[in-house]
Amino acid sequence: MNDDRPPETDGPSGEISRLDERAADARAVFERAEEVYGAEEVEAAYDRLGAEISGAVAKSIPVVMTVLNGGMVPAVRLMERFRFPYELGYLHATRYRSGLRGHDLRWVVPPSVDVAARVVVVVDDIVDEGHTLAAVLEALRKRGASKVYSAALVEKLHNRKAPGLEVDFVGLPVGDRYVFGCGMDYREFFRGLRAIYALVD
Repeated sequence: MNDDRPPETDGPSGEISRLDERAADARAVFERAEEVYGAEEVEAAYDRLGAEISGAVAKSIPVVMTVLNGGMVPAVRLMERFRFPYELGYLHATRYRSGLRGHDLRWVVPPSVDVAARVVVVVDDIVDEGHTLAAVLEALRKRGASKVYSAALVEKLHNRKAPGLEVDFVGLPVGDRYVFGCGMDYREFFRGLRAIYALVD
């Protein structure tokens, strides 16, 4: 039978085809990526972060609030180092990009734990410009948190940060490059890598 119809691009088979293309691209990127921090350096950063955070919040029964999806890996690695009572929470937020509502925060998943009168440690994978993180911190304060700390495994070094944003606990600095691993992704892949890699131009 002669069938001149174009190949299917929608539906399950189209989704699988696009997934295959993304995965093939990710494999190629990983093969030529540059290791920025090895696993031992990352572990040392987690050790230092864990000690610093513990010193600040261990007596307060805090909420460790992980930012989905990237913050999951750093939050778990940090919690392995905590030796005090804490609750685990999570949230997923985004900011509208339209001109009319460019600074509004939208909860994809609102905070899973009531933060009123609580000390909160917000854990994310990376701070780039930090606009969404700044909005999340302010939103948690408005929800009544007594103290809100921010922690990130990685902070990019550039001058485009959200005005007034200061991250309380930072593990490792990186240049203004696209990095992945340790919670950070390349096209939603490679979050679980124990080292940090950068794309090579």
